[in-house]
Amino acid sequence: MKTLVTSDNAKNLLSEQLREWEQARLNYEALAKVESKDFSFGKFIIKVQFNPGRIQSSAAKVDAKSIQERKCFLCPANLPEIQKGIPFENTYQILVNPFPIFPQHFTIPTYQHVDQLILHRYEDMLDLAKNLDEYTFFYNGPKCGASAPDHAHFQAGNKGFLPIEKDIKHIDKEQVLESEGLTVYAFRNYLRNGLLIEAEDKKQAVNIFNNLYSLLEIKEGEKEPMMNIISWYQDGKWFSCIFPREKHRPSCFFAEGDENILISPASVDLGGVFITPLEKDFKKITTEDIQTILKEVCISDSDMLALIGKIKNLL
Repeated sequence: MKTLVTSDNAKNLLSEQLREWEQARLNYEALAKVESKDFSFGKFIIKVQFNPGRIQSSAAKVDAKSIQERKCFLCPANLPEIQKGIPFENTYQILVNPFPIFPQHFTIPTYQHVDQLILHRYEDMLDLAKNLDEYTFFYNGPKCGASAPDHAHFQAGNKGFLPIEKDIKHIDKEQVLESEGLTVYAFRNYLRNGLLIEAEDKKQAVNIFNNLYSLLEIKEGEKEPMMNIISWYQDGKWFSCIFPREKHRPSCFFAEGDENILISPASVDLGGVFITPLEKDFKKITTEDIQTILKEVCISDSDMLALIGKIKNLL
């Protein structure tokens, strides 16, 4: 019989690790000093966080050569001896993320060293979200913010941290598809194009996701469509925000001099919290920068309209 993993198990793991693991404890204590500021866009805000502890992730080299030359930091054999985990479905283990964004931040890698690909794992994400229902889960594609594109994993943080959880209740949305127990919406006037799957029926949610996946473009040389996913379970429903991507990093990431902003948008950024690991960027980033970055990395309005048309034809 499988042991049910709960939010309490995760919280207990975090408490134990912070008692025993000095590096993690210091990094979580440092979160209390993290600066943030809000940018208002009418019906929603974008938070910008200055978090120097995330420099390793934001600037991670994820090209094939760099990946090949380093040990995988998510493989069980390479974890610090002090890092402990909780098994989930004998496939994943829940680990405390020692470089946190959230007050409670976990990484959930597979035991096996397999590529970061979401097809056939989306259902696992929904199962995690239901079992650990005090947390929001997210998936960063291999070219969409994952600093370990060679090892399948999710991440999770405590609910209430990402603005998108509340945004979906009042931002403009277009209903794209509806069947019993499931509705799909497209975001409107939200700076980043994306979809919301709201489902009471897990099988339906998985089926519509698989169909959606098949409609997205797989770019040359890639193994899956570029996307970020944010999912949580609340009041008997799963909520999944899916952001198809156009590119990995915005042009400002590669710019030189004053034009440079070191930001590598992933699920947390698309969920409404921009992570700036450098103080210079935190101080200078503007409303216009945020708009430009989101427009660059997410799919275009025209591609979104075409995708919506295809989704409407699914039923």
